[in-house]
Amino acid sequence: MSDKQNSRMPDESFFRPDEKGPIGKFFAPVAGYGVTITSMFEPTVTEQYPFEKPVIAPRFHGRHKLNRYPDGLEKCIGCELCAWACPADAILVEAGANTPDAQYSPGERYGRVYQINYLRCIFCGLCIEACPTRALTMSNDFEELTSLDRQEMIYEKHELLADLQEGMLAAPHPMVEGTSDGDYYRGMVTGPTQAQVDWVREHRPEDETLETVKTVEEARA
Repeated sequence: MSDKQNSRMPDESFFRPDEKGPIGKFFAPVAGYGVTITSMFEPTVTEQYPFEKPVIAPRFHGRHKLNRYPDGLEKCIGCELCAWACPADAILVEAGANTPDAQYSPGERYGRVYQINYLRCIFCGLCIEACPTRALTMSNDFEELTSLDRQEMIYEKHELLADLQEGMLAAPHPMVEGTSDGDYYRGMVTGPTQAQVDWVREHRPEDETLETVKTVEEARA
């Protein structure tokens, strides 16, 4: 081997680890646990789930919710755009026709069947973007979407439909007199009217929302 090649070879000391002194050798096994030992005296940051619910971000993508208009009619019109937009094929929608005796949403149709299969859902939010009436949104409520029964993971419409807020009138009932579905979409309907209350009282006198409903006329008074 030439002198030029020997000059390129590293010295043997390059491959030997630094020798520790007696004190270094004594504390070497303990040094590896330094981070663990110091963290034992720091405040606990572990969330005690499920005994304590975690703090969820305001824009957390949780379980879906089918919303209502201020008078109680459903926002879903059964257009099926959410089902077409879903990349996981997790949504099933079947539309039904509104009739004068059964008006569930403004316009001609409503979502008669609405299912979301949470075994397939990837919570991407594309269905929310596709909804033209803002009927479908994702709540930020934290829920354990788990079950030992696969059938229980398919949520039906009654499980997704938003609860009636105080002052709303349960559907079905006619639209606010003199309005169109466009007026509903533009937010011109702010609550049920006396005519809607009278219709429900005539056709469903046992309806519980009649006791808590607050009409637009009462709100203006």
